[in-house]
Amino acid sequence: MCWKCSLPIDGTKEIFRSSTCPECGADLHSCRNCKFYEVGAHYDCHETIDELVTDKERSNFCDYFSAKAGLTNNNTKNNDKSAKDAFNSLFSL
Repeated sequence: MCWKCSLPIDGTKEIFRSSTCPECGADLHSCRNCKFYEVGAHYDCHETIDELVTDKERSNFCDYFSAKAGLTNNNTKNNDKSAKDAFNSLFSL
């Protein structure tokens, strides 16, 4: 799923440095879409990177990049609907 617009990305599509979201144009090979990204970790990354990537939303050359699980999941819309239904049932909406 794109970090910016939450569009599910086709699971068969390999993510390259130049890959962008077809909906909003955000870079997909970025820290924000990486499974190792976590704010507060050293350099905001769980991998042992040598250099700080300053712009976490832009494409980069990181060799550790690995897409988040939800980034290439084709069933995301169904999961989002189920979550929304569960939330609404809590508050009888």
